[in-house]
Amino acid sequence: MQQQKIVSPDDWRAARKELLAKEKALTRARDQLAAERRSLPWVEVDKSYMFDTPAGKKTLAELFGDKSQLFVYHFMLGPGWGEGCPSCSFLADQFDGAAIHLAARDVALVAVSRAPLTKIEAFKRRMGWRFEWVSSFGSDFNFDYQVSFRDEEVNAEGDYNYARQRIRSDEMPGASVFYKDADGAVFHTYSTYGRGLDILIGPYNFLDLTPKGRDEADLPWTMAWVRHHDRYDAAKSSKET
Repeated sequence: MQQQKIVSPDDWRAARKELLAKEKALTRARDQLAAERRSLPWVEVDKSYMFDTPAGKKTLAELFGDKSQLFVYHFMLGPGWGEGCPSCSFLADQFDGAAIHLAARDVALVAVSRAPLTKIEAFKRRMGWRFEWVSSFGSDFNFDYQVSFRDEEVNAEGDYNYARQRIRSDEMPGASVFYKDADGAVFHTYSTYGRGLDILIGPYNFLDLTPKGRDEADLPWTMAWVRHHDRYDAAKSSKET
């Protein structure tokens, strides 16, 4: 961390007001971008998808419950994985609190993974989460929304985040949004991947306000410090021994 200049309260206030003008400009630009996002055209979902849930099989339309909007987090937990992705878990730690408020604004929040439901439920219990999390095992859902990749696609060039790139894993992060009209038709309205998910990471927003910020520049990758929330003490102990 670099040494910052120490100034008088008046000089600090002047510098802060200069930055505030830039922050306000960013807020206005973000609001405009959100409006443009809402203006994107939609695609009707005409393919049938089935999901395994604790209440039995459900269609995509049934995942909405009594809401007209559905936010799907594509949680990285593949059929052969022993546990959920730490970075996805970092986001998911915030879902229970968010889901209550989203429901009040006509939005259902559901996590979807390709792992069998029994594996999902076991990891969910370990993490102490309550949000709805379903399995798309045996369905094309994850493949169609470009967050899961077959064995032959891994380490080859494929489509992810709207570009051709080398696929590093059989599961990749993303979020997709859907709308259901009064007649029950479902439409895909938005999907985002990679750093497009940053906006969902509450702790990053806290860190961005602190002197050290995210402090990730010297790490092998940006989220190398992230652990499952039940493993931070173990990680700290291993460094101390």
